Amino acid sequence: MYTKRIFPVKGVIKWTRRHIFLFLILATIPVVLFDILGLKWLHVPWLPLGVLGTAVAFIVSFKNNASYDRLWEARKIWGGIVNASRTWTIMVKDFINNDHSKEKVSDDHLHNIHKELVHRHIAWLTALRYQLRADKPWEQHLKATKSNREFRENYYLVHEDTIPIEDAIDGYISAEEYHEVFAKGNRASQLLGVQSRRLKELMQQGLIEDFRHMEMANMLKEFYTLQGKSERIKNFPYPRQFATLNYMFVWIFIILLPFGIMEGFESIGEHIIADLANHKSHTSALHKIQEFIAQHFVWFSIPFSTLLAWVFHTMEAIGENTENPFEGGPNDVPITNMSRGIEIDIRQLIDDTNIPQPYEWKNDIVM
Repeated sequence: MYTKRIFPVKGVIKWTRRHIFLFLILATIPVVLFDILGLKWLHVPWLPLGVLGTAVAFIVSFKNNASYDRLWEARKIWGGIVNASRTWTIMVKDFINNDHSKEKVSDDHLHNIHKELVHRHIAWLTALRYQLRADKPWEQHLKATKSNREFRENYYLVHEDTIPIEDAIDGYISAEEYHEVFAKGNRASQLLGVQSRRLKELMQQGLIEDFRHMEMANMLKEFYTLQGKSERIKNFPYPRQFATLNYMFVWIFIILLPFGIMEGFESIGEHIIADLANHKSHTSALHKIQEFIAQHFVWFSIPFSTLLAWVFHTMEAIGENTENPFEGGPNDVPITNMSRGIEIDIRQLIDDTNIPQPYEWKNDIVM
């Protein structure tokens, strides 16, 4: 996620540079036909084009609002995971003890149990974020475009793309659990299942009494709920009928835009010529330069048409790249960094050792 307000300006220009050149070409071709080849009839009345532009603006706004809602909901879900993880760790630390045990165990053994449960929870966080970073068919076209692919490869780092999940989880769970989890489909769900089974064993040993076991089981239920909410956003895309039609409408407007504003700039040039005709110094060099500019004033429509096309297309692209908040884009929810932050926090709560460092940022983007 971007952290500097000034950074996206440079990043967006670099991200959309190919489309800027395309918009320049699309804006130049009608002007060449209009001014050089003399096809003065080649224009579109601004009134219907303005109505189309207004409709497109409403549609783009609707999509961007819906995309932002998906992003914000994802952030709230992971805020809940942060809070629930801390609560889980406090329960592990304070609820599992010798108060009701059938056979007293040493403090070191209790600490190992605490460490086991907390590490298994970190494995769940890891498995969940890898599942959320996995590619979906509706996300592929965004990553496949050259601008998005280059931006992703050169401008920031997605750890899930470089470190296999097997290596990321290894060390947090036992070898038996490792094979059990990776033999199933939904690894995050399997890890919570293993966690529940372990709580039952600890209750049978008397290290957790019934009420505390029920409270900790409720926390596992909360983790399942938060996981399910994350999966709902990940597995259900923004309705493609809205996204596809929105994309088509934007491009129809962009293609017609140069034809709609040429006549307006041509009229401005005619007014300038009329004003120059009333000027006294018709033979001065400055007067001739002004007259030449006025005669070809329609060429000034090119930068304005390019700017308007860039604004509409970029807003549509922002909505398109925001609608999937877990795919690994620069403005997605930074679940990788949040997972590492949770790990550091909860491992410190149980006085664990060999705590890892936070992930490094690349170009002020945190994933």
